[in-house]
Amino acid sequence: MSDQQWPADLGPVVCVVGARPNFMKMAPILRAFSAHRPALPTLLVHTGQHYDKDMNDRLFVDLRLPHPDINLEVGSATHAVQTAEVMKRFEPVLDTHRPSCVLVVGDVNSTLACALVCAKKEVPVVHVEAGLRSHDRAMPEEINRLLTDQLADRLYTTERSALANLTREGVAEERVCFAGNVMIDSLLSNRASAQQPEKTLQMAGVDPVVLDDPRGYGVVTLHRPSNVDRQETLAPLLAVLREVSEKLPLIFALHPRTRANIERFGLAELLHSQRIVLLPPQGYLEMLGLMAGAKLVLSDSGGLQEESTALGVPCLTIRENTERPITVEQGTNTLVGCDPQAIRKGVDEILSGAGKSGRIPEFWDGRAAERIAADLSAWLIARHAQRAG
Repeated sequence: MSDQQWPADLGPVVCVVGARPNFMKMAPILRAFSAHRPALPTLLVHTGQHYDKDMNDRLFVDLRLPHPDINLEVGSATHAVQTAEVMKRFEPVLDTHRPSCVLVVGDVNSTLACALVCAKKEVPVVHVEAGLRSHDRAMPEEINRLLTDQLADRLYTTERSALANLTREGVAEERVCFAGNVMIDSLLSNRASAQQPEKTLQMAGVDPVVLDDPRGYGVVTLHRPSNVDRQETLAPLLAVLREVSEKLPLIFALHPRTRANIERFGLAELLHSQRIVLLPPQGYLEMLGLMAGAKLVLSDSGGLQEESTALGVPCLTIRENTERPITVEQGTNTLVGCDPQAIRKGVDEILSGAGKSGRIPEFWDGRAAERIAADLSAWLIARHAQRAG
C-alpha cells in the first residue's frame, strides 16, 4: 500500500480478455488493481473471440468479473482473419482512451493481436503469464506466446524457468518479474464456492450414481486440434477412454469441436457406456467442483494441468509436450501423449496409489495478482515521471 497518488494525466490500464482462459486470469488482476493504493484505473476490453454468449455470461458471474467496458464482438474465424479483425477493432480503443499500457494475458489470438497494435502505436505492452514454452511451433498458442513476449515491455512469469526461456530469446532480465500464477489466485478464491459434483450431474439430467463408485471418478476434457481433428488420432483415444471407464467411471465435458468431430467420424459408439457421463461444456465453478472431487484428470488443457496441481489431483496430459513444465517437475502432471499404452499405465499407477501427489509451486499462493498490481503501479508511475522530467 502507498500514499502515492495516480497521476491525473496518466491513462488507464486497458485489460484485454478474449477467450475463456483469459477470464480466470483477469478476474483477480482487476480486483488487485482496485484494492491497491493508489488504485490502478482500468478499462476492460473483451474482444469477443470467445463467442458463446451463455457461457460468456456465466463465466463473468462465476468469477465476479465486471462486465466489459468495450466488447469488440469479433467472433469466430480462421486464425489470420480473427487476429486481423481484433487488430482493426482494437486500434480505435487506443486512440480514444490513451492508456498508460495494455495488459494482455495468456496466449490466445487476442493477446497477440492487441500486442501488435500496441507495438505499432508505441503503447507499452504488459504480458501476464510470459515465458511459457512448449517448444512446439505447430501449436498456434506457441507462436502467440513467442511474439507477444518479444513485443512486451513488462513481463510477469508464473514459474522461475520462464526467465531462462526469455533471456535465451533476448528479453532483458530487468523487463521480467516473477509474480506467480493468477490462475491459482482464481482457484483459491473460488474453491469454497465450487459446485458439488452431485448437483452438476443432476442439473445436466444425469443420475449421480456414477459418483458412488468406490474407486472414485475421472474427469476428461479434449479439445486440441492435434487430438480431435483427425479420425486416426481421435478414435484410439476414445477407445482407450472406454477401457479406462471399466476401471473408473469418467465424466467427459465435451468441447463443441470434439463433439462435432465425434459425430463427423461416426465414433459416438465408442462412448456409449453407462460408465462414461457426457456433459456439455461446464462453467468455471462446475468444473472446479468436478476436478476437486476427482481421482484423476485426463486432459489436453494447459489450465487443467495447473489447476489439478493446485488441487493435488493426479493429471495425465494427452500431449507430447507442455509449456508448463513445473506441473510435471513439481506438480501432479504426467505427459502421456496420444499413446493408449501410456494412458493405461498412467491410470493403473494412479489407481494403485502410485500417482503423483506433487507439491504446490512457489508463489502459487493466491497473491500473484497483488504482486502484479504493486510492481506495475510502481513501474508505470516511475516511467511517467521519467518521461515528464
